[in-house]
Amino acid sequence: MRLKYRKPLSQRKRRHVRVRAKVSGTTARPRLNVFRSSAHIYCQVIDDLQGHTLVAASDLEQEVKDRAGEGATKTARSKAVGEVIAERAKAAGIETVVFDRGGFIYHGRVKAVADGAREGGLKF
Repeated sequence: MRLKYRKPLSQRKRRHVRVRAKVSGTTARPRLNVFRSSAHIYCQVIDDLQGHTLVAASDLEQEVKDRAGEGATKTARSKAVGEVIAERAKAAGIETVVFDRGGFIYHGRVKAVADGAREGGLKF
């Protein structure tokens, strides 16, 4: 018997596996990964060849909270996370990245992270 309903988490994981089959970070062009929970957003720049996280940022950090402002929406905080990750990546000598949406739809908070990173100077 076939299931008509699939849980959203398992659907996202299936999409993420498809995305990761095509997207891989190298030393020259690492991967900018985004994870979105119901309340927060996290992103990190990863070198998949060495298996190391080069820089990371989330909306739980004080720097992001100060940049977004008091009482900011989740989308505004996400854009601030993108700007912070771009600054940290540029300080680490990273100019271009590959964007990994993590199986999430490129919309809303995930798109805000990408827009903030582009405004911060990252190219992808």
